[in-house]
Amino acid sequence: MKHEDIKNILSKFTLFRDLNEDELTKIVNISISREWKKGTFVFMQDDPLENVYFIYEGKIKIYKSDVTGKEQIVAFLKKGDMFPHVGFFRKGGYPAFSEAIDDAVLVVVPISKFENVLIENPQLSIKVFKVLGEKIVELQERLESQIINNTYEQIVKLLIRLGKNHGQELENGSILLKGEFTNRDLANMIGTTRETVSRTLTKMKKEDKIEVDNKGNLLLDPDILMDELI
Repeated sequence: MKHEDIKNILSKFTLFRDLNEDELTKIVNISISREWKKGTFVFMQDDPLENVYFIYEGKIKIYKSDVTGKEQIVAFLKKGDMFPHVGFFRKGGYPAFSEAIDDAVLVVVPISKFENVLIENPQLSIKVFKVLGEKIVELQERLESQIINNTYEQIVKLLIRLGKNHGQELENGSILLKGEFTNRDLANMIGTTRETVSRTLTKMKKEDKIEVDNKGNLLLDPDILMDELI
């Protein structure tokens, strides 16, 4: 991939939204693009933290694993997402596993080189810190939501978030969420059991809070789901 292609890709990411042409070029000059096949790992949990990745094509699953091998899904990421968010300005290892669930093309930014660019360009640093601060607030709100809300509310909020990030808006205003996420995936995202998710979705279907088509896709009405949180 040419430098100009990488520049076009990175310019669309929130992290670099305030950078001018020269500032963005400094980031592009230290970046490369790479491909990952479906089922391969971008990095493993506890591997040395060396790069931050920006998704151009494909989908990436981020998950943690405990000593028993139990999987806790952190997120499903798609085109336009970066990971890991804790990558910059942190030493140690990667906090989770990162697996390509589709063939993926990623732009790779080495952390050490990125930090050197920021040191040499203070104004660029201020712009980047501002955006990272906003991302920290967003992640903090998600954590508070998990702590405060009961399981039913967590599932509703999860459906709203997945619909927003992965769904397709239909002409009638409803959201089509394709059946690519299993009940186990949903459970692992919020730290509950598959059975709890299954019971909750069945209850929501009976009460016409959600619909399921003959392909197993979910049809969500954002207004109805938001009413469940009031």
